[in-house]
Amino acid sequence: MNVLLIGSGGREHALAWKIASSPKLTTLYAAPGNPGIADHAELVDLTVTDHAAVISFCRDKAVELVVVGPEAPLVDGLSDALREAGIKVFGPSKAAAQLEGSKGFTKDLCARFDIPTAAYGRFDNAADARAYIESKGAPIVVKADGLAAGKGVTVAMTTQEALDAVDACFDGSFGAAGAELVVEEYLEGEEVSFFCLCDGSAALAFGAAQDHKRVGDGDTGPNTGGMGAYSPAPAFTDAVEKEVMRDIIAPTLRGMREIGMPFSGVLFAGLMLTKDGPKLIEYNVRFGDPECQVLMMRLQSDLLALLDAAAQGRLPDQTPEWSEDTALTVVMAAEGYPGKPRTGTVIKGVETAAGEGAKVFHAGTVLKDGALLANGGRVLNVTGKAPTVGEAQAKAYQAVDRINWPEGFCRRDIGWRAV
Repeated sequence: MNVLLIGSGGREHALAWKIASSPKLTTLYAAPGNPGIADHAELVDLTVTDHAAVISFCRDKAVELVVVGPEAPLVDGLSDALREAGIKVFGPSKAAAQLEGSKGFTKDLCARFDIPTAAYGRFDNAADARAYIESKGAPIVVKADGLAAGKGVTVAMTTQEALDAVDACFDGSFGAAGAELVVEEYLEGEEVSFFCLCDGSAALAFGAAQDHKRVGDGDTGPNTGGMGAYSPAPAFTDAVEKEVMRDIIAPTLRGMREIGMPFSGVLFAGLMLTKDGPKLIEYNVRFGDPECQVLMMRLQSDLLALLDAAAQGRLPDQTPEWSEDTALTVVMAAEGYPGKPRTGTVIKGVETAAGEGAKVFHAGTVLKDGALLANGGRVLNVTGKAPTVGEAQAKAYQAVDRINWPEGFCRRDIGWRAV
């Protein structure tokens, strides 16, 4: 089977690495890919927003399945264009991708289908949002409605911080994503990322992880797209998983079918395990990053076979097979992140960093004149796998310390809760 993978980040490197091991695979193409993905796929210079060009490429190369990594092409309707052209695709329709593309859409779906989530209000102007916040007080959560690359959420511990977040949204800090916003009740508990493969009607549990959103050690500083993750998540027991599948995932799939937007692809539920049970924080419609990296390190089943089955609307009943080991990934980021990162700096030692039980996924790198350079905010995902969280953490940081990149930084406490 010829496969085209869309994307260029650490998530896509992990997917490429796993897809490449499938006996079903003939050739893997990646657009645009990155230097790490190039070890597993033939890189293609395609403009992903040019749907006709993607379709033309798929026809020229007899691509049977397209796997869409990031959220933006899904929200842009790439899956719809491919399906209309008769090409199988793993990823939801533009309509179904609203589960990530609009936080207000998801909150309204939860209200309609009785899915446990935080109490909320939706606003398209600052005055009403500010009045709502003044009436509720802090702590409270302010979210830009649209896609903001993981940076549109403010967990405000003071009322003033929440009011400032409202002003930032409506002043254009998040572009079109901030034209509307959602203000939510602050939930307390342990946060977990849970993944399901979906085929439009059925959902298959696909593992859980915990990530670290704050930029600094001890969960301090601003939120980021994620500074590290580990899987499995000790707090996410079999009993909790059953409860989430019954009370959150099943009614979501049922509701999406009922409103004419059946969901096919990967459903990523950001959950808070509260004293009143699991509650949905938000949905994403793609694999998490960096959660995908730790899931792929643990997955023992054929990923390509599962993605293909989901795309065809015939997911198997059996649960995927997982290693009992823990996988833990540390994000190495460029100086300045999550603000303006310093790019173009030279990275050495990546090849020697990986070893037994350790792998380095490229997230924001580029090759220039034979040198590996930083080309983004989150640049490398250094991943360890071992029988315990502590051992996986040690393996990951041993690999981090073999990388020579003075302009890079990372948190030194990934996995601290579980350790």
